[in-house]
Amino acid sequence: MKIHPTAIIDKDAKLHDSVEVGPYSIIEADVEIGEGTFIESCVRIYSGTRIGKNNKIHHTAVIGGLPQDLGFNPSTKTYTIFGDDNIIREGSIIHRSTKEGKATILGNKNFIMGQTHIAHDCILGNENIIVLNGQLAGHCHLGNKVFVSGLVGVHQFCNVGDYAMLAGCSKVVKDIPPYTTIDGNPATVIGLNSVGLKRSGFNAETREKIKHAYKILYHSKMNTRTALKVLKEENDPSPEVKYIVKFFEESDRGVTDHR
Repeated sequence: MKIHPTAIIDKDAKLHDSVEVGPYSIIEADVEIGEGTFIESCVRIYSGTRIGKNNKIHHTAVIGGLPQDLGFNPSTKTYTIFGDDNIIREGSIIHRSTKEGKATILGNKNFIMGQTHIAHDCILGNENIIVLNGQLAGHCHLGNKVFVSGLVGVHQFCNVGDYAMLAGCSKVVKDIPPYTTIDGNPATVIGLNSVGLKRSGFNAETREKIKHAYKILYHSKMNTRTALKVLKEENDPSPEVKYIVKFFEESDRGVTDHR
């Protein structure tokens, strides 16, 4: 291991031999860090953190600290779990779960830019990007390949579907449906994330099916329940349409309206 002499690492932390730790970083007991992970200077990693392979955690990031929840008992055993190939940039804060035995979770290949806050009990899938000063309140779920622009605030318990694009300074108070672009305060759906879908390899036929589904949901003048019934009766076998229907049906906070 390439450990700077000023780093403080508890004897009960488990680091792979290839892990690098920069100056003045602190790693507590009951931390596990996988192969190829790089910890830069002045990083704080708290007990209960599990970090996979080839992650890059930059200067002054804070991982796995106590949740900012007044009702949380600090003696509760909870976790923060990372997959592989995540990048956590300067000054970002990721808190552990509030629920006994549960975890705040990041999947693989997420890019978390500087000063981002990911609160307790959030779950992120894979290949998400959160730009500087993005803020996720507790219990938020992000799917896969979501793009969260700078200064976006997401309310607690909100779900964000795959391939959604959240425009800068948006205030998110409801669930964000997959494949859409949202903007505003409070945020509304302003269209599909067309550029993102093309860049991610969705062919024209699939994009048209997604567009059709949202025409039924947002532009048919039917209420949501009726629109979902129509979509299910059409029986489109494409996984994208099935995912859209499932997302709306399972939403607890309600899905963001169309502008």
